[in-house]
Amino acid sequence: MAINLHGRSLLALDDLSSVEIKFLLDMAKDLKAAKRGGFERPRLNGKNIALIFEKDSTRTRSGFEVAAHDQGAHVTYMGPSGSHIGMSETVKDTARVLGRMFDAIEFRGFAQEDVETLAHHAGVPVYNGLTDVSHPTQILADFMTMREFTHKHLSDIRFAFMGDGHNNMAKSLAVGAAKMGMDFTIGAPAARWPEAEFAAHVAKIAATTGAKINYEVDPQAAVKGADFIYTDVWLSMGEDTARWGERIELLKPYQVNTALMAATQNPFTKFMHCLPSFHNAETKIGKEIEARFGLSAMEVTDEVFESPASIVFEQAENRVHSIKAILIATLG
Repeated sequence: MAINLHGRSLLALDDLSSVEIKFLLDMAKDLKAAKRGGFERPRLNGKNIALIFEKDSTRTRSGFEVAAHDQGAHVTYMGPSGSHIGMSETVKDTARVLGRMFDAIEFRGFAQEDVETLAHHAGVPVYNGLTDVSHPTQILADFMTMREFTHKHLSDIRFAFMGDGHNNMAKSLAVGAAKMGMDFTIGAPAARWPEAEFAAHVAKIAATTGAKINYEVDPQAAVKGADFIYTDVWLSMGEDTARWGERIELLKPYQVNTALMAATQNPFTKFMHCLPSFHNAETKIGKEIEARFGLSAMEVTDEVFESPASIVFEQAENRVHSIKAILIATLG
């Protein structure tokens, strides 16, 4: 089947079919091999890409910049205070300006509505680098990484997300798992499960692919048989920090530690995290949490994070290759 993504935007995984996701994953694999082998061929010479960041970033910014430069494209970075967007100029007006100057736009911010408005009015491909609702480029890197660390097809993989099942990562993983026919469980207190409308949406996708999307309160039951355990921070960027105490109390039972890894009953289970991670008290926030709540680690212990089971830095590297695939497929 011929796949043509030229000129397309990527605002959420819902924008891609299962076949298109597989196409991008295969391309990312080939691009990674080409870069490592020294035979990568630039396909984006002369292209200009605007990178809009309302939220700061390490991996998303680095991923887009390195991917673009490797392929011969130029990028213009606009940080949280680097443009008029949303302050003295509407998103719609910004889209119409940047669309006349750039070949594509990446947006990392808060509102999904903003990235959708950009895509509607820019006239060029727009990529969601993260919103409060969705993080599609991360999921492509995650599935690429899973493929590298198991002999199984994606449709044969069972994995679990532990912690805040209502956040953008849990929901994005659920959509991706449903699209690819995977066995996926969100392990979280019922109060932090996705809303019913979203669960129904994912179930509808799963019904067409054979995926199993589960929601489980019991942490050990959630991870039983899992090939991968995934987690994320308990309080997302932009949420009220006054909620740390409430969120910690609610999610402590879902911390990924050695006991939870053992509960998979699978000696080959790998640990995943989209980063950054509060696995010790060596950061400013980590020190504050330790002082206030007596916790030296939150969503994952340092023992698991630094263990041979951890593949978090392979995930981080694969952001470059999966983003590169998106750029080439839509612009090349």
